[in-house]
Amino acid sequence: MSSSFFDDVNHYFDAARRYTDVPQGILEQIRACNAVYRMRFPVRQDDGSVVVVRGYRAEHSHHRLPTKGGIRYALDVSQNEVMALAALMTYKCAVVDVPFGGAKGGVCVDPRTESPSFLERVTRRYTSELIRKRFIGPDVDVPAPDVGTGEREMGWIADTYKAQGPDTLNWLACVTGKALAMHGVGGRREATGLGAVLALDLFLSEREDVKPLGLGTGIAGKRIIVSGLGKVGLHAALAAIERDAIVVGVSVSDGALYDEGGLDVESVLRHRTETGSLRGIAGAQFFADPDTILERPCDILIPAALEHQITSENASRLKTKLIVEAANGPITPEADSILRNAGVTIVPDIYANAGGVVVSYFEWIKNLSHISFERMTRRYQQIANNRLLDVITRLTGKPLPPEDAAVLSRAPNEIDFVRTALENTMAISYEKVREPWKRRSLPDLRTSAYLMSIESIANSYALDGIFP
Repeated sequence: MSSSFFDDVNHYFDAARRYTDVPQGILEQIRACNAVYRMRFPVRQDDGSVVVVRGYRAEHSHHRLPTKGGIRYALDVSQNEVMALAALMTYKCAVVDVPFGGAKGGVCVDPRTESPSFLERVTRRYTSELIRKRFIGPDVDVPAPDVGTGEREMGWIADTYKAQGPDTLNWLACVTGKALAMHGVGGRREATGLGAVLALDLFLSEREDVKPLGLGTGIAGKRIIVSGLGKVGLHAALAAIERDAIVVGVSVSDGALYDEGGLDVESVLRHRTETGSLRGIAGAQFFADPDTILERPCDILIPAALEHQITSENASRLKTKLIVEAANGPITPEADSILRNAGVTIVPDIYANAGGVVVSYFEWIKNLSHISFERMTRRYQQIANNRLLDVITRLTGKPLPPEDAAVLSRAPNEIDFVRTALENTMAISYEKVREPWKRRSLPDLRTSAYLMSIESIANSYALDGIFP
């Protein structure tokens, strides 16, 4: 019998716990999923009939509050899946040092086939159920977008919470991933994909680590396949291209493309929008089965779709040297073992996928403080930059070229602060993950990341006085 997704997450946890002296009882508490709310609620369809919708919300760990995690809309959402994703969120938040416990939610609807009006009714009713059981709130549990949801759904959640919730002052902080017009934060949309590429760049900067793979340092010129060109994969592909990587393969739900010379990802998406398919792009091989792209040759594979993309059945056929897990749980434990034995290095999801929750943290802070990040500093910084330009001009006796002067005089805005803070967080976290991997000769980066998160969470329990 195959293992479940939650079993897979616990498998990685158990592999790491062997390297720590955290007491057994605390380890069991960290490993357990603290609370799961399974619900059924009626929703009226557009034709007037009523359908019963199934939903879930799992809060894996309360060692830090609020808990944090996305809401997924898909027909195959299950309790086991949301528990696994909530556990990954717990460890992810610990790795990047944001003060949240892990949570996740899911509703069994297909957003691709249902009308916006029906999805709004589902979202508002689901939110009402969460409010009723206190599974949502700025200081309790803060959802975010996931597969099948986005800024629109987060706006409906925030509005419903405002109408029904007990916290009217901080209601905007009850959910993240909102549109900018609803006090979201610049950079949230691309944060997960960008974070994965920042993780890749940091790994490739270490000559000692990339030398055994024969890749050479730096992302420029590397041939990359992105499996799953959705919200995460798209921004990962664009961020990689911006850094002069070559995206040779992409996939969507109904097909895949491969071109050794490189793909123009934006043109690919325009073609799909116009024609409804990836077929017909000159020079590129089309595959009707999107999973085929996983087995094409590349330097770096970025699985960015759903869990369990890479299993024991296809792992041995992969032709890559490095995998960056932009998705949650894309590799099963059996496949992970096969790949490691074949010399493939994996940058794990609980680090590489963490960009989204980092920037969600910034949005939560913004909503609680009721002020944008640049409001107190932007004008001051612009005045200071202009003074610096004047000093340079006086000292050199001539003005800077206009393009240089424009760059220097420009004051940072919110998205500049957010991206810089994301880069800083990913860099600091990578050093914390890499250091025990090397110093303690741990088997891989995944074990090191889990070990780091376990010890961080255990330390939180000790500081809170929950355990003597």
